[in-house]
Amino acid sequence: MAVASCIGTTIEFYDFFIYGTAAALVFPTVFFPALGSTAGTVASFATFAVAFFARPVGAMLFGHYGDRIGRKKTLVSTLLLMGISTLLIGLLPGADTIGVAAPLILVLLRFAQGFAVGGEWAGATLLTAEYAPPGKRGLYAMFPQLGPALAFILSSGTFLVTGIFLGDTNEAFLSWGWRIPFLFSIVLVAIGLYMRLAIEETPVFRANQAADRAQEQDQPRRLPFADAWRYQSKEILLSAGALATLFAFFYLGTAFLTSYGTKNLGFSRPFVLSVGIASAFVFGAAIVVSALYSDRIGRRKVIMASCVAAFGWALVLFPLLDTGSPVAFAIGMFGTLGIFGVAYGPCGALLPEMFATRYRYTGAGLGYNLAGVLGGAIPPLIAAPLAASFGGIAIGVMLAILAVLSFFCTRALVETKDLAL
Repeated sequence: MAVASCIGTTIEFYDFFIYGTAAALVFPTVFFPALGSTAGTVASFATFAVAFFARPVGAMLFGHYGDRIGRKKTLVSTLLLMGISTLLIGLLPGADTIGVAAPLILVLLRFAQGFAVGGEWAGATLLTAEYAPPGKRGLYAMFPQLGPALAFILSSGTFLVTGIFLGDTNEAFLSWGWRIPFLFSIVLVAIGLYMRLAIEETPVFRANQAADRAQEQDQPRRLPFADAWRYQSKEILLSAGALATLFAFFYLGTAFLTSYGTKNLGFSRPFVLSVGIASAFVFGAAIVVSALYSDRIGRRKVIMASCVAAFGWALVLFPLLDTGSPVAFAIGMFGTLGIFGVAYGPCGALLPEMFATRYRYTGAGLGYNLAGVLGGAIPPLIAAPLAASFGGIAIGVMLAILAVLSFFCTRALVETKDLAL
């Protein structure tokens, strides 16, 4: 179950990450050629941000079905939607061929990607968290959390290999080479579907569904979203604030620094992608360690520690990067994704533990994906203009403010590690 959940999440996030890499490396040229370098980058990352606005919508819709018909069936649907959307992006002609229709269709397909991921995360973590024995929920819920680290390795690796064969500045890469990682995703989706169709529904959900059927004889069943918001709106909003910095560092480490390293610092594409692959191993190690520690000392303490580290790191990151040293760039990537990993490890257990079973898929998904809007959608829209106007340190100040918000929101949450599901 844990391995199947990890593989499924890896495939979903591979599709999500290759878009971020392409948005940094090629989309400004392919889909926004008339805007120039800075404006093209802003527009490209704006399409990247669209997915984060779509994620809460996906969390509500797929959460509804995940809480009503089951985790397994819903996760099969999210995987299919993500795979089809990614394949179509790989087949989409550029602006030189179909004009303004190209970026418009790109935005629609990116929205569909975000819609799918909005329903993916909560379901994948619930599959493992609801199967976990007492005292080991952080360990079990760690497996789907490892999916983004593995996906980042795969996405950066496919772009790196494609670039090596076609040349770092070869016209072939910009015209069709970048499409290969998107088209390759259909193979991974087929593997993921095979794994997900083989798993069984969680015992916790089956027991709750039986209880709901008995209760429906006496009173109508409410919508999961209505119940989640009615009874636990405070937890939804606090979890969104607590995880906002996590998403900001996720965007920074996986997309923006790829663009910053190539365009602002002048590093080659293979070098930046290679550093990204290496940093993903740091990211994965941080997830494992923090998830295990969360079983011992609690989810809140680990996430609060990551917020403190994020505050200091945000203020020193861009002065470090702007030295122009390749070593400094590597350290910047390692530190950014390492801090992200520390926060990301415990939240796979934290959010499922916070919500009642009958609306757990919806509540966990809403809190997680609202954090994506705050930390993952807004920074991409303003990071490039901030860097162009005030330098990279302005981005650091923005991230430091988010870290303070996340610290106090996490502090306001109740510790959940000893709660039964």
